[in-house]
Amino acid sequence: MIASWNLLIDPSPEPGDWNMAVDEHLFRSLTDAPETYVRFYRWARPTASIGFGQTSSRVVDLEFCRTHGVDVVRRPTGGKLVLHHREITYAVVSSDVEAFTSTLGGSYRLISRGLVRGLKGLGLQASLAAETPRDYVKGIVPCFSQPAADEIEIEGRKLIGSAQKRIGSRFLQHGSIPLEGDDGLLGPVARWRETAPQRGMTCLSEALGRTVAFEEAAEALAAGLAGQWSVSFRPHALGPEARAEVEALRRRKYATDAWTLEGREG
Repeated sequence: MIASWNLLIDPSPEPGDWNMAVDEHLFRSLTDAPETYVRFYRWARPTASIGFGQTSSRVVDLEFCRTHGVDVVRRPTGGKLVLHHREITYAVVSSDVEAFTSTLGGSYRLISRGLVRGLKGLGLQASLAAETPRDYVKGIVPCFSQPAADEIEIEGRKLIGSAQKRIGSRFLQHGSIPLEGDDGLLGPVARWRETAPQRGMTCLSEALGRTVAFEEAAEALAAGLAGQWSVSFRPHALGPEARAEVEALRRRKYATDAWTLEGREG
């Protein structure tokens, strides 16, 4: 019998605080029973997302963001600063240890392989980075400055940056996949001026030499993940009750300065 996972493809771009609240809502909805959600979504405005453990004043120029229409959110996951702009974002949320293993590293690596399979469907030969550079681990560089171990690269340039939150058998992993360039926003958004961060990254349109729409990318990546685990997808959408719970979480947590700037829930 073929296993079935839930697939959510958000029809329109949403603000960053809503996107993070949806991902956490899906994570909170998991029980001990094996269940998996795969979600693809976009961002209504350019948004800098801060990793769970980062100090906002060290990694993002808040004044630049305020004056240039860049939103700022804090993720429930770890990792480094990401600028979400002209991209497709994926999330895998699961309590199925048989499919994903019980470790952060094991599930991270498996999801990367599934995404590589999806990229192959688009005509790209991507691979997993072999190791994490020491200066990347200890520094405050943005996520896309360099590929880390098991992140996805094309000819040494980072294409997908991901982060994970895990509690016991349950985990949330989400990641950023640029469709196009960021108009040079990453440099001034990030508090990092050593070199141009864009040198270490690429995007789907650059790698393929053509424009890639959100819908095309979502279809290919979903197919890659389904093929990696030999599963089928059933369409899933948030009902009125779930959307009300997401909105309450957004207001209570992700829309607040206490969480965004200090990592503190009110």
